[in-house]
Amino acid sequence: MSQRHTRRLLSPLTVFVIAAACGGGAGKPATTAKPAANAPAATGEKEARALFDSLCFTCHGSSGHGDGPGAAALDPKPRSFADVAWQDSVNDEQITKTIVFGGAAVGKSPMMPAQPQLKGQTETLAALVKIVRGFRGK
Repeated sequence: MSQRHTRRLLSPLTVFVIAAACGGGAGKPATTAKPAANAPAATGEKEARALFDSLCFTCHGSSGHGDGPGAAALDPKPRSFADVAWQDSVNDEQITKTIVFGGAAVGKSPMMPAQPQLKGQTETLAALVKIVRGFRGK
């Protein structure tokens, strides 16, 4: 192999190695890039939907009418989120408190389990409240 040919091969390789070593490699975000303003909200909504579909669904059902697969065995029956009178009687803070601390903590059924792992997860809790509110009148 000629020396000139070797230089042609090494030059691009050398540039790549130096760029990667200095942090200019592919896959690393630029330091001036800022996350999207709605990224935390989107993450909270995604987590809330997954939680609702795996935990809340069991009793409240996919329609929010309190008709989930576990509801038949419960007394009292789970809350129907579609109930307009109930929706008007509670604020978002009360719904959040019920989710985090459970029914017994708010003077409701102790069958509603607490989700203390959500304490402080404001985006996820706000998104769960939005899901509950979304069943209103349906």
